[in-house]
Amino acid sequence: MAIMPTRRPDWLRVRVPTGENYEELKRLINSKSLHTVCEEARCPNIGECWSHRTATFMILGSVCTRSCGFCAIATGRPMALDWEEPRRVAEAITQMGLRHAVLTSVNRDELHDGGATIFAATIRWVRRLNPECAVEVLTPDFKGDRHALKILLDARPNVYSHNLETVARLQHTVRPQAAYDRSLQVLRWSKEMYPDIPTKTGFMLGLGETHDEILDLMRDIRSADVDILNIGQYLQPTPDHLPIERYVTPDEFREYKAAGLAMGFKHVESGPLVRSSYHAWDQVKAAGIDKSAELATEAETK
Repeated sequence: MAIMPTRRPDWLRVRVPTGENYEELKRLINSKSLHTVCEEARCPNIGECWSHRTATFMILGSVCTRSCGFCAIATGRPMALDWEEPRRVAEAITQMGLRHAVLTSVNRDELHDGGATIFAATIRWVRRLNPECAVEVLTPDFKGDRHALKILLDARPNVYSHNLETVARLQHTVRPQAAYDRSLQVLRWSKEMYPDIPTKTGFMLGLGETHDEILDLMRDIRSADVDILNIGQYLQPTPDHLPIERYVTPDEFREYKAAGLAMGFKHVESGPLVRSSYHAWDQVKAAGIDKSAELATEAETK
């Protein structure tokens, strides 16, 4: 049996979020009755990101229909859809002056399209009010519904992202209502439908995976023609969540980054505090795949 680490290493220590930008952004989010994954998922980077006036908006409410073992977002019966939410998100992005916005959501498995229509509406509202703002989406798997995925992709996000979260062997433990092959298929479909929209995925380390399993996962992801890969350390949000098996060192993260680049990923963000939307705009630029103007123009004609 693995022994859970008792002390967080120095490379995982972050400052308590403070500052004028942080407080202003918190007031703005609350005033528009919006949610951010930064708060709901207890992201360790919230202080850094909010101080730089960047945030990941979580649409479709704050209650998830799934019960993943790593996630701090509440599980239960979601509330009714809020059709004004897309407009409010776009207005918040305007007030923040963002040039790259990230949209994610809880799982809404009770909806016929998994919430894809709300995603598409939010993208279009952001484009209407913020024509120069790139829009990245991080979505659920929509239960493997290709039509739902197409509803979202027809709105032409600048980046499409869906996370596998962990290696094949640990999928059922980490995200019991998801499926490894289904997630890979969603990423493949995205590339098939719109080859010019960059794709992105991420996973966590420290849940008991082996070195060989990690490399196998990376090869599987690359076989789906994914452009950008994120690798970060799993951090247990509460004692009720899955335990941390080990803290992965910064040197190991650098090794996986080098391995990923050798496999052909256009960009690999790999480090203890890396999360899906961490430095999202910088990741797109580093990968050399920024198509903001082209995708926004094409979306306006649809």
